[in-house]
Amino acid sequence: MPTVEQLRDALSTVIDPEIRRPITEIGMVRSVDVDGSRAIIGIDLTTAGCPMKERITDDVKGAASRVAGVDEVAIELGVMDEEQRLALRSKLRGGKPEPVIQFTQPGNMTRIYAIASGKGGVGKSTVTANLAAAMAADGLKVGVLDADIFGFSIPGMLGVTGQPTRLDDMLLPPIAHEVKAVSIGMFVPAGQPVVWRGPMLHRAIEQFLADVYWGDLDVLLLDLPPGTGDIAISVAQLLPHAELVVVTTPQSAAAGVAERAGSIATQTSQNVVGVIENMAWLDQPDGSRLYLFGEGGGQVVAERLTTTLGTQVPVLGQVPLDITAREAGDAGTPVVVSDPDSSAAQSLKAIARSLTSRQRGLAGRSLGVTPVKR
Repeated sequence: MPTVEQLRDALSTVIDPEIRRPITEIGMVRSVDVDGSRAIIGIDLTTAGCPMKERITDDVKGAASRVAGVDEVAIELGVMDEEQRLALRSKLRGGKPEPVIQFTQPGNMTRIYAIASGKGGVGKSTVTANLAAAMAADGLKVGVLDADIFGFSIPGMLGVTGQPTRLDDMLLPPIAHEVKAVSIGMFVPAGQPVVWRGPMLHRAIEQFLADVYWGDLDVLLLDLPPGTGDIAISVAQLLPHAELVVVTTPQSAAAGVAERAGSIATQTSQNVVGVIENMAWLDQPDGSRLYLFGEGGGQVVAERLTTTLGTQVPVLGQVPLDITAREAGDAGTPVVVSDPDSSAAQSLKAIARSLTSRQRGLAGRSLGVTPVKR
């Protein structure tokens, strides 16, 4: 005969698809009863319109059915009440009842990279989406915040449809290709522009950082808008430890503007990790390379930023033009996933690994040392 303890142990293996924690840990299992070979399990969903209801139900049935002696599984679905949701939100926030930006809390070890460019059209969002998917494919927990409020494109490039699930004042971000993503594009009707000024932009970024349940991320990528406007300054204020990655093309006009995007670090006290040269060349059938936009733009930006900032700013990599990368982005599947052996995918995966393998600095980190008074 199956026991309640055996069933609860089995249910502890069921992971909530959005929160990514065991359903037994987050209070979703209301009751577990046994009637002979029949298991009766009460599940409280986080919201009445939970988009993952069917998946959770199937996973619970599957886990319970694997317990020896269980021939039938009955699921009784319910919805968390206000007190349960409050307890869950507090648990997810680490015991804090009010929203906080977790990435600025003592001991947080999430790497934060803000992907910047001087002008639009250099492939910054494509680079961001592919870096995120490549890092996730390597087993890391990755999030992407689409900070390009006016020109959002991350949802389309990652193939995200629909809105984040609302848990009262908390948002559970959609997950695509194992990447958690949030964008204003998930809330705006198709074709409708976002017409906001500085204070509203700052508040939007703040809410995306504090109100979204990101979980324990290894890496957070921010897709910044082009230039050095309000959002770039807000990100520097809200995430003072965020590091900049500058994207440019080889063209001298783009390189000159990209240099200014990186030079903002002199005023925000941020670190510039390096430069990515996108659309570096086009591979030809005979094995040669066609430099459509010239050569050396990325190296020029890196050298100038090194001089301006007084620290070494390397070229992280060069990404060739590849039609499969464009097709993959339009289809909502990054090229590092859809065609991992393509030239663009290989370059992007190498850059992603270089970013995640960098040594961490101790600036702003808690060392866990308590001074002793004599």
